[in-house]
Parts: sequence; C-alpha cells; structure tokens
Amino acid sequence: MIQEYMMRGKPQSYKDLEIYLLAKELAVKVHRMTLRDLPKFEMYEEGSQIRKSSKSVVSNIVEGYGRKRYKNEFIQFLTYVLASCDETKTHLEMLYETSSLNEKVYQELFQEYKRLGPKIFNFRETVIKKHNEFYSKSNK
Repeated sequence: MIQEYMMRGKPQSYKDLEIYLLAKELAVKVHRMTLRDLPKFEMYEEGSQIRKSSKSVVSNIVEGYGRKRYKNEFIQFLTYVLASCDETKTHLEMLYETSSLNEKVYQELFQEYKRLGPKIFNFRETVIKKHNEFYSKSNK
C-alpha cells in the first residue's frame, strides 16, 4: 500500500489513504443502517456499540497518521484499527444472529469489513517494514 504511494508520491494527509476512505464510507453506512434497519430496542444497545466501533476504525487511522513520525505509536494505532474492524464484524454477526439485522444488509456490510481488514493488516505490515523510507523525520 505504501509502495503504491511511492509511485504517486508520498501521502500528504490521512485522507489520501485508501483504508481511511473505505473505513469512513463504511462507518457512514453502519450509522445509517443502525438508524434505518434495526429494531428500536437495538438502537441504543448493540446499535450504539457498532456505531462506536465502526467510527473507531476511522478515528484511529486519523490519530495514528497524526503520529506517523513515531513508528511504534503509528503501529500501535494501526493495531487498534484492526481490532476495531474485527469488533465491528462481531457486532454485525451478533445483530444478524439475533435476527435484528436482515441477511442482505448483514452480508453486504460484513463482506465490506472482511475486505477492509486485510487492507489494514497489509498497510500495518508495510509500515512495520518500511516506515523509515516514508515517514522518517528527515523526509518531511
């Protein structure tokens, strides 16, 4: 993922990251789904939890990118991103398995988060291996 940016130039903002764009789009979808598709009693229970976890994916990408000069902190936040992505998938499973979410909506969102997870993982692995090439203090 970072290699792609090497060809296009260094990302200037977290908004240039594919994982940020996908995560933000999904968080908006999840938020709308909880208000539109869930039973009222779930809106404040599991609905609240899945809104928080999906938005945590986005906010931890942003906060981690803000600390990109510090390799260990950047990696730590990308680990939080991956964990929040997994948490969101678990909330989707629970909503589906308790019949609070229909199969079509569940499958759509679950598959999108299932595709996002490996992208986050790969980005984190690239940061681990190649951080100094892209984010060192001397490479402003």
